[in-house]
Amino acid sequence: MKGQIIKISSNRHTVKSGEKLYNCIPRGKFRKDKLLPRVGDYVTFDDKKLVIEEILPRKNEFARPLVSNIDQAFLVTSLINPDFSIGLLDRFITLMELHNTKSIICLTKLDLASLTLSDKIKLVLGYYNNIGYKIVTNNDLDEIKALIKNKTNVFVGQTGAGKSTLLNKLNPSWNIETGEISLALGRGKHTTRNVSLYDFLEGKVLDTPGFSALNFNDYTKEDIKKAFIEFKDYPCPFKDCSHTKEKECSVKKAVLDKKILESRYNSYLKFYEEAKK
Repeated sequence: MKGQIIKISSNRHTVKSGEKLYNCIPRGKFRKDKLLPRVGDYVTFDDKKLVIEEILPRKNEFARPLVSNIDQAFLVTSLINPDFSIGLLDRFITLMELHNTKSIICLTKLDLASLTLSDKIKLVLGYYNNIGYKIVTNNDLDEIKALIKNKTNVFVGQTGAGKSTLLNKLNPSWNIETGEISLALGRGKHTTRNVSLYDFLEGKVLDTPGFSALNFNDYTKEDIKKAFIEFKDYPCPFKDCSHTKEKECSVKKAVLDKKILESRYNSYLKFYEEAKK
């Protein structure tokens, strides 16, 4: 039979096929081949022996957390407590681009931020909207629900930014555990322990403990160049231009002309150096 892994707890893999759930274990061969099943995997399984026999080809896959086949990511970004971080936002966007996953920026805690701070951040995010990243707030529930439909979605962001709270607002019956912000540490408690995949609005939603693999040393410098999607609008005279030290670089000129956000370019330089040669 065919199904999809919707939850993993220890070595028990909950596979959904139709409207039925099966608690399965993977074949021993997977361990030998160093093949780790992920939440989101489409699989074939024996419904009598309750054994996963094959993992079907993936659209994409992430290492931490172990998830796969994600269509789009809602990057839950608080304006304050924890404070807005343009560098962290760029990391998440770049990670999603590297995995062929659409990013949607979702702002939270607008009511806690001053009007001055809110306007400043919205001005910066206008750049992201102009290059193709949609911006929503945690109050735009109808719009978020429309975006979720017919997609497999993940909600990611800084701990304490309001991911679980937003999911509960979208569907109170999920009753996902949420935690208070630790004022002493300036960050939230980790409240989500297991990865689960929920059916919702003819689409699917993943709740995860967060994406911890946020460095780019497993990617090439060319990968990083391609992940900054606005760079393609400024072709350089040299095809192998790194957009770092070259004098005739069109991307660097666009930064000077304020066509490319300077903080965005600085993120690129940082990620480029992290990538392997």
